[in-house]
Amino acid sequence: MDVYLPIANLSVNGLIIVGLGAITGLLSGMFGVGGGFLTTPLMIFYGIPPTVAAASAASQVTGASVSGVFAHSRRGNVDYHMGAVMVVGGIIGTGIGAVLFRLLQQWGQIDTVINLLYVLLLGSIGSLMGRESIQSIRAERTGVPIAAKKRRHHPIVATLPLRWRFYRSGLYISPLAPLLLGMGTGILTMLMGIGGGFILVPAMLYILGMSANVVVGTSLFQILFVTIATTMMHAMTTKAVDIVLASLLLFGSVTGAQLGAQFAQKASPVKLRLILAVIVLLVAARMAMGLGYRPDDIYTVAPL
Repeated sequence: MDVYLPIANLSVNGLIIVGLGAITGLLSGMFGVGGGFLTTPLMIFYGIPPTVAAASAASQVTGASVSGVFAHSRRGNVDYHMGAVMVVGGIIGTGIGAVLFRLLQQWGQIDTVINLLYVLLLGSIGSLMGRESIQSIRAERTGVPIAAKKRRHHPIVATLPLRWRFYRSGLYISPLAPLLLGMGTGILTMLMGIGGGFILVPAMLYILGMSANVVVGTSLFQILFVTIATTMMHAMTTKAVDIVLASLLLFGSVTGAQLGAQFAQKASPVKLRLILAVIVLLVAARMAMGLGYRPDDIYTVAPL
């Protein structure tokens, strides 16, 4: 089933794109993380230009985040005060990311930078997840539990001025900390098309020291609005959002997420994290190879 992508300016097999969306949705439902950080690399492997892949993946993450925000909101697991500060930071970061995106496009380096960021980010996250999973598996086998880390914000956060009370998260910290964290996520979302949840959640836990029961819901709340802003920014500045591509991905991811959630209930969480770490590292290795080998055709034709 061939489908023409007007922005990417190429024809693709629509079933394969739906399948890629289903894979990322399946992983999202299984592991409890957004599939955005795998959607863009998989599309690049299939031949979608990195700029179009990153811009279109952000719109898919928007759609996938809506149901999650509503579900956590009904349970009272969203700190709207904290989320609002992070959304403001994310929107500022989106603007900064748009400027960087355009500059890198003008210099002809945007594709290389996107690939390089994914190699560094996925390699780091995959290594940390793999180490943590292996430690947890060893602890289960030996019967010696891993010492629980005390929930407390980072010492640098304590030095920032203008403290506010975030009652739902149980924190009394400066709003500059979540604002800066939101800005960093916004920049990455603009450049890479990720939701940022796999970075945001650990940062909210170990840097801000937020209560664990509101971390995921607040993260989804921030991701929802920042990916909306990112999609609009791409549509107005880079013109790289392919609505046909995003729609096919969203259709597949919604279906895959339901299947993944059912599978996750039957599997060991520790082993699932280890499997995810291996997948992330394999994707990072494949992207690193793409940066290193010389293609058969080193020339491309682009419209003026």
